[in-house]
Amino acid sequence: MDGIGDVAVGVKRGSDELNGTSNGSDSKKLRVEEAPPSRVIHIRKLPNEASETEVIALGLPFGKVTNILTLKGKNQAFLEMGTEEAAITMVNYYNTVTPHVRNVPVFIQYSNHKELKTDAGNQRTQAVLQAVSAVQSPGSDVQEILAAASSPVLRIIIDNMFYPVTLDVLQQIFSKFGTVMKIITFTKNNQFQALLQFSDPVNAQQAKLALDGQNIYNSCCTLRIDFSKLVNLNVKYNNDKSRDYTRPELPAGDGQPSIDPSVAAAFSKDSNSLLGKIPGALNPLSAAAAAAAAAGRVALAGQAGSSGVLLVSNLNEEMVTPQSLFTLFGVYGDVQRVKILYNKKDSALIQMSDSNQAQLAMSHLNGQKMYGKIIRVTLSKHQTVALPRDGLDDQGLTKDYANSPLHRFKKPGSKNFQNIFPPSATLHLSNIPQDVTEEDLRLLFSNAGGTVKAFKFFQDRKMALIQMSTVEEAIQALIDLHNYNMGGNQHLRVSFSKSTI
Repeated sequence: MDGIGDVAVGVKRGSDELNGTSNGSDSKKLRVEEAPPSRVIHIRKLPNEASETEVIALGLPFGKVTNILTLKGKNQAFLEMGTEEAAITMVNYYNTVTPHVRNVPVFIQYSNHKELKTDAGNQRTQAVLQAVSAVQSPGSDVQEILAAASSPVLRIIIDNMFYPVTLDVLQQIFSKFGTVMKIITFTKNNQFQALLQFSDPVNAQQAKLALDGQNIYNSCCTLRIDFSKLVNLNVKYNNDKSRDYTRPELPAGDGQPSIDPSVAAAFSKDSNSLLGKIPGALNPLSAAAAAAAAAGRVALAGQAGSSGVLLVSNLNEEMVTPQSLFTLFGVYGDVQRVKILYNKKDSALIQMSDSNQAQLAMSHLNGQKMYGKIIRVTLSKHQTVALPRDGLDDQGLTKDYANSPLHRFKKPGSKNFQNIFPPSATLHLSNIPQDVTEEDLRLLFSNAGGTVKAFKFFQDRKMALIQMSTVEEAIQALIDLHNYNMGGNQHLRVSFSKSTI
């Protein structure tokens, strides 16, 4: 068979698919001999604005779609199914139920062509087919597949975010696949996420296929990408949280993302984090990393001008102390100073070693429960936390931890870098004295105000996993018992685990 260019214009007398009228006509349809079964289906009378994904969706319930050719000027298309059997099932079905595209009835019949030969270079078509088959799974609802494959908006979750990922880095990475129109970043379910809108759904499909599962940096900052149910983002401010690249005149606003609760309801459920090891350098094999590096904005040792100070609010002021904040935030970085605000004791400033650690602590602890209250963690505009002036008593609300022996990340290459996980109900215990029993530890953790659900010693009995009934109880136990003296000057080490028992 000739190339596809001939298919579009060739005239074989009696071939209904190539009749000259733009929509075909019923009278012509009656005069045409019906073609024998073929993997290639001919579709006529498509509405002008019909997209390739909508045409593909007609075939999806019946099997794999392997190729498509749309003849825009003629309001026609050819759809190649994976097997002749699938094509027969499709035609038989649509003989009894009239197919519709955009509420317009369309006509379906076998084509005289046995296969479609399109240019291998037709990347757009291939991207559409790949994207549609990627979101198709057994039992998928056709409308869901269609909605996903035709959305220009991606939802991006960043797992294992040891280094901060800025809006500019995302723009650099994703703009390799097409024009990025808008980005909104936010923290949801304790994970850093972004919504990113392309100018064309096909670009979104290509980006998802290329980048889903890639790491921005070596072994961390893993991109988890799916299609958003939103088709257009409403960006109100151009700042470090949100940007509309088509409207540079937008105000900077207050630095908060312009996402509202009604939008949040449109997100599908988060997938579980797949947390890997922490890096030392960019992974040269990652396309995402290369783009980020080219952006010149990826500063692994901390971003110039960005703050390492966090503002924590909605604290339980009756219970919170600088020490409890030092212990909890110390899981994600080396806390230098803590200041509970004198006039607003439900808020505190926490100074981390650098902005990377601040971002890491914020992404993991914002929205967690501490002493019965859901805390809010944001980056502060302060560059440092000031100590009280000499001779001034601030009632112990400010503490300097710069020389604390309890910093977890002082040693370069420490194993602690590899064990940074979100707060979880399961805690990892280490530095357990040889004579301490399971019963001793169960009693100790029960006394911390929680319920121990499960316990497991590691083989050498120097380490163990202990599972509390809730994440909040585990947070409380970590605050109370990290560095607990087990006797003989052996201090218990407590951290969050990714394992369950």
